[in-house]
Amino acid sequence: MCILSLYTMYIRRPRKREKKHNCELCGKSFTRAERLKTHQVIHSGVKPYSCELCGKSFTQDGSLKSHQVIHSGVKAYSCDHCGKAFAHSRYLRIHQVVHSGIKPYGCDICGKTFTQSGHRNVHRRIHTKNDVYCCDQCGKVFVNSKDLESHMFTHTEERPYKCDLCEKAFKEPRSLKKHQKIHTRKRLYKCDLCGKSFTHLESLKIHKVTHSGVKAYNCDLCGKSFSQAASLKTHQLIHSGIKAFSCKLCGKSFTQSQNLKKHQVTHSGIKAYSCDICGKTFSHVGYRNIHLRIHTGNDVYCCDQCGKLFTTDAQLQSHMFSHTEERPYKCDLCDKAFKEPSSLKKHQQIHTRKKLYKCTTAKNVGEASPRQVY
Repeated sequence: MCILSLYTMYIRRPRKREKKHNCELCGKSFTRAERLKTHQVIHSGVKPYSCELCGKSFTQDGSLKSHQVIHSGVKAYSCDHCGKAFAHSRYLRIHQVVHSGIKPYGCDICGKTFTQSGHRNVHRRIHTKNDVYCCDQCGKVFVNSKDLESHMFTHTEERPYKCDLCEKAFKEPRSLKKHQKIHTRKRLYKCDLCGKSFTHLESLKIHKVTHSGVKAYNCDLCGKSFSQAASLKTHQLIHSGIKAFSCKLCGKSFTQSQNLKKHQVTHSGIKAYSCDICGKTFSHVGYRNIHLRIHTGNDVYCCDQCGKLFTTDAQLQSHMFSHTEERPYKCDLCDKAFKEPSSLKKHQQIHTRKKLYKCTTAKNVGEASPRQVY
């Protein structure tokens, strides 16, 4: 596929569906009502989704997940023409315009055109006599070299700015300042079901869904359900096969940061989990549970990837497919395949289940998604 067609596909592709839902604040239009609702959070100023690694906050969980790819160090999107790699597909698309010869960004002072808006912004400084510094990774422009140097940490794993109140470290000074507010900010919103407190009302609302028992977000690959969209997205990393979180001490890799954190305890020497019967201590709760079987006389099987326990070897072997791309359990009614027999059984109900609930307001099925109803 040529670069020009790529440019057309990703940048100038027209939307076919009519955009009936308009934002009253900025005029932006959407094809679905739930997308408008998601967009309107931007105008509220509430940013309930915070990155644990750098403290940066976002209005949407999807934006947070997209941002976290930067911290993984994985640059999965590479240019076929020059080999340069990027953490995000959008950075690759911006870069590919360079090879197309298309220069859509013009200087409104002298008329000179550029392939990227960042390069155009750098050029404008010629007319204003101000120096400018541009990031060669994402095209972001800065007015001084110190700002650029600080920004460049976002593209590496180095975190020079450390919090003196806890063990967290950050790549930018502003991220550290934002994080430090957590230690002083009052948590005004408390869950009346479990007592957990939050600094934002929106965070409390998101948390309360876990108590409802409703799991509206389903994985298309294995059928597993989740109460929150963020939990589904975290789970889907397992299916990607990408193990972006590596242990610096032994090199073992994991798909999720929490699994890496669990593993790193083994290197710390800390054994926080003890047996209630004999007092022996362990670095993992999973290992302690395995040990307890000695006293009960029951065998136990433990997953070395996530620490999950099983009473039979067959259950462990079935579970291990969740950490690979193999899907041995195939549906005989359609082309879908699954990693676990329980997921296959759950899926097969789709072919036999009656659809009893009909929407009385939407004119067609495409107007609203049942997963987004509040």
